[in-house]
Amino acid sequence: MPEIDGGRFPAKRVVGETVTVEADVFADGHDTLAAALRFRHAASPDWSEASMQLLGNDRWRGEFPVTEIGRYVFTVEGWVDHFETWSRQLAKRLQAGQDVKVELEVGARMLEAAAARADGAAADAARLNALAKSLRSGKTESADGQAGDLMRRYAERDFATTYARELEVLVEPEKARFSTWFELFPRSTGPASRHGTFKDVERLLPQIGSMGFDVLYLPPIHPIGRTHRKGANNKAARPGEPGSPWAIGSEEGGHKAVNKDLGTLADFQRLVKSATQQKIDVALDIALQCSPDHPYTREHPEWFKHRPDGSIQYAENPPKKYEDIYPFDFETEHWQELWRELLSIFLYWAEQGVRVFRVDNPHTKPFPFWEWTLAELRRVHPDAILLRGVHAAEGHVPAREGWLQPVLHVLRLAQHRLRAVPVLHRALPAARARVLPSQPVAEHA
Repeated sequence: MPEIDGGRFPAKRVVGETVTVEADVFADGHDTLAAALRFRHAASPDWSEASMQLLGNDRWRGEFPVTEIGRYVFTVEGWVDHFETWSRQLAKRLQAGQDVKVELEVGARMLEAAAARADGAAADAARLNALAKSLRSGKTESADGQAGDLMRRYAERDFATTYARELEVLVEPEKARFSTWFELFPRSTGPASRHGTFKDVERLLPQIGSMGFDVLYLPPIHPIGRTHRKGANNKAARPGEPGSPWAIGSEEGGHKAVNKDLGTLADFQRLVKSATQQKIDVALDIALQCSPDHPYTREHPEWFKHRPDGSIQYAENPPKKYEDIYPFDFETEHWQELWRELLSIFLYWAEQGVRVFRVDNPHTKPFPFWEWTLAELRRVHPDAILLRGVHAAEGHVPAREGWLQPVLHVLRLAQHRLRAVPVLHRALPAARARVLPSQPVAEHA
């Protein structure tokens, strides 16, 4: 099987690929066995089946195609193949020159029972009954060829054993396997005399596409805080410096707003639509953190850690201090409300047409949060693609939680000229995740 942590996490495939399944199927005695791979898309109640082949030493293999994005469910069923057992024993009896009149009657009755199971398949039922009649007349060749195919199709499975778990496969868009990313700062795309906008980025799309890139990756596009605003090299900003896009939030809004210097939400929606028409996906950077001016700090101070003097704890990586960024407190008693609100950020931008997200510093948020959030996002938008930044040991942010792969070798454009920047991503091994507490399904507010 592809079975990860006892079925807790799904295997992964890209749409159009094949899932190969292996299982050990065995029973007491010397009877011949048969096995089938059962599968369906999670949105469909109807199961399909693919026969499995014996490789040897009780190991069976089967496969099925995944043709739709979303989750597939599969399991394995095994049973004693009484007709094949009878057929092999008949061949041995004939070779030994034994009287097989009784055995032929046994086989004929098996064929008639299969004909009765072929409900709705009149032609198959008629053929099975004809084979039974032929077998009774002594034509032992009736037990070969077509009879075997039909008997496998309408096998007696009253005592079949089904694997106890229904395992999952997460099927994602083709870009989840490979894509070429071009990153730029929208504010750096205008003339030297002014701040760049979404419209400036839109004019660059043909050039980006002509270089072979199929993903345009944007750093955070939200309003930037003014309190403790930083400039180059984490130093205090000088007058006129725009600040870090990762210091999200001001009196103009937070994670669901756009920086007015870049344009309007309608301008962003137009950029996404225009990029899609040119076969380019816009990837948005999601940084789950706030500037001191973010509306969350006023409306939900309980979502942040507080210092003994009552101030909110800013981000630190000693000896470095990032006073312009407040991290969320995921150990707050109000974690459920926090989780739902952070999920709503992803859902909001997905509603604006974004399907590719790069998440900043995911290793600093709890594994159960990501397991729940990614599952909920894909429940609504199964075509969502999520990649993560690489800032920690790979085992710290498991792919099993639902991440595809990290973005590697990112070079950001801070200049006013356009340059090609290759961004590679690949699948990496990951560590075991923690236990996820049960959560209610979150609705997007």
